[in-house]
Amino acid sequence: MSSLASKIKAYSVPLFLFSLSVFYQLIVLPRSFPTSHYDVLGIKRYSPAEEVKEAYEKLSSKWKSDAGIPATSDFIEIQYAYELLTNPLWKRDYDIFGIDEQVHIIDKINLQYAGESISGIDLPLLDVTTFDLGDHTFNEFTSQDFTPMFDSSKPWLVLVYSLGSKRCAQFFSLWKEIAALLDGVAGVGILELGELQLAISLAERKPTGNFFFRSGLPSLVAFPLGCKTSACLVRFEGDLSTDAVTDWFATTVLGLPRILYYSKESLGQNFLAKSGPHKVKAIFFSKTGERATPFVRQTAKSYWAYTSFAFVLWREEDFSVWWNAFEGVKPVVVHGLVNNSEFLDLVEKNKQQELPQLRSVTSMELGCDARGHSRAGNDTISWYCVILAGRLGPELNKMREIVRRIQERLSIDSESSEADKEQSLVLTGAFKGKRLTFAWLDGEAQEKYCSYYIHSETSYDTCGPRRDLVDVPKLFIVRYKRNASEDVIKVNTKPKNIFNVFEDENMDPASQLVARYNGSDEISQIMQWMSEIISDGDTRNLPFYRSKTPALVPEDSDPIWSRGAQSIFSKSIGIKQRIFNNFSRIYDYLGDPRIGPILLLGALMSFGTIWLIRSQSTHPKASQPSQSNAKDFRLTYSTIVATLIGGNGICGSAGGDGRGSEVVDGSGAVVD
Repeated sequence: MSSLASKIKAYSVPLFLFSLSVFYQLIVLPRSFPTSHYDVLGIKRYSPAEEVKEAYEKLSSKWKSDAGIPATSDFIEIQYAYELLTNPLWKRDYDIFGIDEQVHIIDKINLQYAGESISGIDLPLLDVTTFDLGDHTFNEFTSQDFTPMFDSSKPWLVLVYSLGSKRCAQFFSLWKEIAALLDGVAGVGILELGELQLAISLAERKPTGNFFFRSGLPSLVAFPLGCKTSACLVRFEGDLSTDAVTDWFATTVLGLPRILYYSKESLGQNFLAKSGPHKVKAIFFSKTGERATPFVRQTAKSYWAYTSFAFVLWREEDFSVWWNAFEGVKPVVVHGLVNNSEFLDLVEKNKQQELPQLRSVTSMELGCDARGHSRAGNDTISWYCVILAGRLGPELNKMREIVRRIQERLSIDSESSEADKEQSLVLTGAFKGKRLTFAWLDGEAQEKYCSYYIHSETSYDTCGPRRDLVDVPKLFIVRYKRNASEDVIKVNTKPKNIFNVFEDENMDPASQLVARYNGSDEISQIMQWMSEIISDGDTRNLPFYRSKTPALVPEDSDPIWSRGAQSIFSKSIGIKQRIFNNFSRIYDYLGDPRIGPILLLGALMSFGTIWLIRSQSTHPKASQPSQSNAKDFRLTYSTIVATLIGGNGICGSAGGDGRGSEVVDGSGAVVD
């Protein structure tokens, strides 16, 4: 009994592999290859429609006799197979891609007509699908125009469908909505299974070589930006709804940020306070609570440096709350629906605050950067930037309002007195000619930049961390001037030595002269001071002084969606998707008929290896002769040698040393 248990333990691995191979061949594999509709009719797989009709006629001829009437369930399966395989579209989809989306009808009809005669079953069992694309024009791909799609600079979403699919016909109304939502964000197109070569390239492939669509039809396939082969495409595996598809495409394929919803209680604390004072706030009020469209999300990504976006669920009872919340503010309000181009224009026009902030991303655009040019154009020689610097607080807000009023006064044509007419012409001409820009600077965040221009003993009242309870905002104007002749000379002149090269690289192209305002807060006095500065800068031959301006510190770190390379997304994004892909791959391999023979081969090889090892252990090697036996052998050998020597007459002479012949045995003893 113990020997049998030891043998079973020794051969446990091959026994397990053999049992697994038998279980796979008898249980798992037949379920992976169920009876086909061709088997029901008793014909070979992929038989043409003519043979299908002949097989059905042979079976139906037997039904006329009482002995040949089949059971209700058998009749339903035969009738279903006949109707499916005689329809060209259904047969194509079933033969090539294994698509059989109406198979549930068999069980349904079996329950409906259980116990009844086959004569009472309503025929046909299947309804032919009528497919109408309507008046909508979609990019319907063919083999000729599919490859040029990859040359465009945008991602694509492709709908794979069949004209014989009822599910595809029902989905097309949603597809029209999806295509409209993706307009301006990505390209959309449709592909019918009749384009066999393209459909096969977009389908998945089982280990057995069969092509299939995991979730059936319709199937959505996305090509991210830069993806030019089927190896990098992304498949949609979720619920076929407008919101689910557009959110998946915007998040997974485009990498766009989600715009969150806020309540009236959380908007101030979680959105307004965290988005930063330098950004414009764009708030959407929605009655339905629907998700932001991909175009809105793409706009939020493009303008993240200027604008923060938020959604709020609108309720009529909260009207007074929002009305009072925006008291004292002049928001730009738009009611009703806005198309994509109008929305983009609205964001572009209002991306800056009324008094824009001087930041790392706005300095070039505002013309307040010695490395760039004026907003008036590259040919402008001199331009000006009025900058209000200070820490965030009531003092800065007060001065910002004053500067904003000056800017507003210059932007409109207003009547002025004779005394102010001359200065007004100077300022208005420079402002409307885009040679004069107004901006404010966060002195605490831009300490080095602020101190560079203020450059006084009291600059700590304006720049850097707060040291006192009172802040002192300061106003100054910078005149930028380019030396056009010097720019032309640089093109044709080489540097004399290496020191000239480093000197040119460390200097800003435009010269800067700074004038600081030390007067009162009266708007008229500030405008008079600015007018004098601009008049002197345009008429007098002031020194051309260049230096290296400290760089502006970026206020925001890179958002999550901009980190890393925005190229081709992997098909497995996140741990959930990886787990799902691994289970799907294992499930696909369960239908591989090679697994059973491989398991059986492994069982035989392991059995043979274990048997060989055990058989060698039962026959030990012959042991070496003992020391005593070796000694006896040596003694016998010596005796034989001595006898042979004596027999040959080889012995000592009598006249020798008086001793007979001596022979030494193996032990060293002398033998006479």
